Amino acid sequence: MNNKGKDKDMSEKAIDLALVKQAQKGDIKAFELLVQRYQQKVGGVVSRLIKDYHEIQDVTQDVFIKVYKALPKFRGDSAFYTWIYRIAINTAKNYLVAKGRRIQNSDIEPTEAENYSGGFERQNFDTPDAEYERQEIEKVVHDSIAELPEDLKQAIVLREVEGMSYEEIAEKMDCPIGTVRSRIFRARDAIDNALKPLLKQEYKRENYVR
Repeated sequence: MNNKGKDKDMSEKAIDLALVKQAQKGDIKAFELLVQRYQQKVGGVVSRLIKDYHEIQDVTQDVFIKVYKALPKFRGDSAFYTWIYRIAINTAKNYLVAKGRRIQNSDIEPTEAENYSGGFERQNFDTPDAEYERQEIEKVVHDSIAELPEDLKQAIVLREVEGMSYEEIAEKMDCPIGTVRSRIFRARDAIDNALKPLLKQEYKRENYVR
């Protein structure tokens, strides 16, 4: 993966974590942004198991209800998409069991499902406002990562982009695991603080329009 690809991957994961952190504090706007980012992917995962379009919509909605309820338990040990993917698969399977139907294609891998829409397309999210909002968030996160001290930046990149464990990062950076955890926490906190004003601004603007 080239540097540009790594930066984008880092930005996407950092955006997820920042939005999750805000949503965990009760910020509904942050959760709505997470839904916007993942509704199509979740619908695609569900459509691998369930074929009826209306049922896919219902199950996808149920997935996000479960995600919202389980959000306090998310600690960022895995990518947000991997976590939400597992919830989507289990919700779809449980739906089929409740309907007395056979479960097929249950061995879908997250990387395979991530780019599969199965005809389930996003609705009402590809507006100019939504695209502008996404670009604003991405820029803020990218800039905040670029401004991090080198030790914090290296730790968060190794964790979020390279997918290394805390032990592997500690060995690579030649420091205690506690230091690694502290650096990653501080990096995530810096990104969160950079994104917070933008989320508040978007929330106020949306409420003003209403």
